[in-house]
Amino acid sequence: MDIRAVTADDKAAWRPLWQAYLDFYNQPLPDAVTDLTFARFLDPEESMFMVVAHVDGAMVGFATYILHRSTWAKDGYCYLEDLYVDDKARGRGAARALIAAVTEDARSRGMGRLYWVTHDHNARARALYDKVADLTELVQYQTTL
Repeated sequence: MDIRAVTADDKAAWRPLWQAYLDFYNQPLPDAVTDLTFARFLDPEESMFMVVAHVDGAMVGFATYILHRSTWAKDGYCYLEDLYVDDKARGRGAARALIAAVTEDARSRGMGRLYWVTHDHNARARALYDKVADLTELVQYQTTL
C-alpha cells in the first residue's frame, strides 16, 4: 500500500471515490465546489491537504485535513475532515494507514491535536476510530449560513 500526498494527476481517480463519499453522507455538491476543493489541496497557500492510498497502482482511498490555530493551545490543531476507502478495499488497513499519515504530517507541522467527527451510526468506521483515538463527550451543533 502506498500512502502519499495528492498530486494534480490524481484528480480523475479521486473523483469517483469523492462522489461515493458524498453519496454515503447524502451530500450533493456542485461540480464547481468539487473542482475548487481539489484545487485547494494543490495550492501551497492553503491549509487544506489530502493524502491518498494506492494498492497495486489503483487509488482506493483518501483523507483530507485542515490545519488551524486554536484559542486553547499554543500549537494548532488538525481537523480530519474527510476519510473514505472504497468498499472493495475495506478491512485491509487503508483507513488506518491514512489516519497514520495525517497524524504524522500534523505532528511534523507542530499541531497539538488531531480530531474528527462521524455519524453516530457509522459503526464500521467507529470500530476503527475506537482503536486509534479517544471518543470525547462533545456534541456538535451547526447552522447553515
